[in-house]
Amino acid sequence: MKHLDIGEVAQRSGVPASTLRYYDEKGLIASTGRQGLRRLFDAGVLERLALIALGRAAGFSLDEIARMFGPNGQPRIDRLMLTAKAEELDRTIRSLSAMRDGLRHAAVCRAPSHMECPTFCRILGAAASGAIGGRKKKAPKPPGN
Repeated sequence: MKHLDIGEVAQRSGVPASTLRYYDEKGLIASTGRQGLRRLFDAGVLERLALIALGRAAGFSLDEIARMFGPNGQPRIDRLMLTAKAEELDRTIRSLSAMRDGLRHAAVCRAPSHMECPTFCRILGAAASGAIGGRKKKAPKPPGN
């Protein structure tokens, strides 16, 4: 089985060596040994790094990604977690689409002032309520606090 040193893995994957060391320390990847001071990795690490990159691009945390691998290192992806992330992305897309549409409207609005435009005022209300703009709504306080 061919082993790659950390420099080769970094070059082939596009992941900096410092990140590879961090992933190794977090248990996301595992070095197979050392050649002098350089860590060695099994060639299969490239596929694992591609899965990590896909997870990061989808918005998963490194801890969530780590849970997507079984003890043997093989992918063990929780389909419910994928569904929940897809739903979260749908909410983000709707919010960003509303923001984009609002910006486009504001750019061409013919009202003398944006504050006189009913559409712009609705956008302001949505932003103030947290419905658009990515602001998280605060959970209600429990009674008695």
